[in-house]
Amino acid sequence: MVSSYLDRFIAFLDSLPDLLIYFMLGLSAFVENIFPPLPGDTITAFGAFLVGINRLDFWATYTATTIGSLAGFVSLFFIGGLLGRRFFIEKDLLWFKAEDIIRAEIWFKRYGYLLIAANRFMPGIRSIVSIVAGIARLRVLQVSIFAFLSCAVWNLIWIAVGYSLGSNWETAKARLQDIMASYNYAIIAVVVVAIAFLAIKKMRKKP
Repeated sequence: MVSSYLDRFIAFLDSLPDLLIYFMLGLSAFVENIFPPLPGDTITAFGAFLVGINRLDFWATYTATTIGSLAGFVSLFFIGGLLGRRFFIEKDLLWFKAEDIIRAEIWFKRYGYLLIAANRFMPGIRSIVSIVAGIARLRVLQVSIFAFLSCAVWNLIWIAVGYSLGSNWETAKARLQDIMASYNYAIIAVVVVAIAFLAIKKMRKKP
């Protein structure tokens, strides 16, 4: 269903004037943070594809998507601070589960602002990181700087990948999906190894 919606949205995007395409690319990057199931990275890569066929300007596409990503992160940051920890723990929302909130709080205690810098590279928890940063009432300026760096680097990589995949969008989209799937598997493997390492380390400390 998501794939069908994505195909229709991309076809709609391609029919728009350039200025509106930039706006929609930024909007999709924004909404992806608020509504995690939206495959915003694929839409960003489609923007890169349009750059590759000289339909759009590289820097305008990069700027629009980065501003959208940053605005989405900061919006959830303020929502987290406004609603507070109790709201999310008690509501246990579908995309902001209580157990994920608690897990992210533990990660923040260990890694602090570095977790924000890495958030774009951690599929599935980007929005959770935004919310918990707000709940923890971290400093707005530092949060914005680290979130910007994360968005800027991630979008640059993703746009470069989309740009390099050729002039046939259907072929490029299939390859993008393979790349993203491989990336997700790699991240999951790293997380599993890290959890196992910490568990073993903790067990060894016990008398």
